[in-house]
Amino acid sequence: MFVSRLTWPIASLGWVTSLIQRAAASQTRINEFLQLQPEIKNTSKTSESIIGDIEFKNVSFEYPDSGIKALTNISFSIKSGSSLAIIGRTGSGKSTIANLICRFYDVDNGEILIDNKNIKEHNLAMIRHQTGYVPQEVFLFSDTIAHNIAFSMNADNLNIKSVTQAAKDAAIYSNIMDFPDKFDTIVGERGITLSGGQKQRISIARAIIKKPQILVFDDCLSAVDTETEDEILSNLKNIMKGKTSIIISHRVSSVRNVDNIIVIDHGQIIEQGSHQQLLEKQGAYYDLYQMQLLEEEKQTA
Repeated sequence: MFVSRLTWPIASLGWVTSLIQRAAASQTRINEFLQLQPEIKNTSKTSESIIGDIEFKNVSFEYPDSGIKALTNISFSIKSGSSLAIIGRTGSGKSTIANLICRFYDVDNGEILIDNKNIKEHNLAMIRHQTGYVPQEVFLFSDTIAHNIAFSMNADNLNIKSVTQAAKDAAIYSNIMDFPDKFDTIVGERGITLSGGQKQRISIARAIIKKPQILVFDDCLSAVDTETEDEILSNLKNIMKGKTSIIISHRVSSVRNVDNIIVIDHGQIIEQGSHQQLLEKQGAYYDLYQMQLLEEEKQTA
């Protein structure tokens, strides 16, 4: 009788010991994460606003983890209130420029100036607060559509009117209205219940709702059709007035109406000018334009 009574306590002792060992290993990994120090140091605590002048001076960058040389002596400038497009093939270094503007990395050589001041001397929180960034890889939380759009807003400033307007500007409002729960529709983790184009447009609404001074669109229209793309770009014209806008794309249709276009290849600027100027040069941009024009004609045929 005593032996049978001791069987379960002894068995549970081994089970609890196993749980403790697993918990200790997990806690070790958690502690490593919590003690991790960010590589990007914030050297300023000022809360000054940003006008939006951006300048790259002989910027070179190599990814520290992979050792891939992404940019080599890149130089360009963009004034506040104007728009710039960066176009090029996949892997040419377009997204790296967006990452550097948001200061996800620090440059190896050269410098990035915002309002004639080195980006490292700006308050990192203020740069990111006043920058609306739409990445290639959209991440949506398992929450309502309204909360995903208003993710960057303070709870005190949140109102459904601003959420609705942002959705209209991003051309996603009609899709949201088709859902049974409208703005209260729960999307799965990473937006698994939505299409690629819907996720991109919600991400655009999330970026523009806080009315930032710098807007960076990193190939965020690749999953939408041409008609929807034209509608979004038309809506963004009004939003981008007085703001610095950077559109990164591999589609000429997304960038033809901006003030200045730079064509990048293998981490270097190979052409620069307006849409019409670059067509007249009949270089890399012209070839890309002709190739995409033929693809559109084949699709409509």
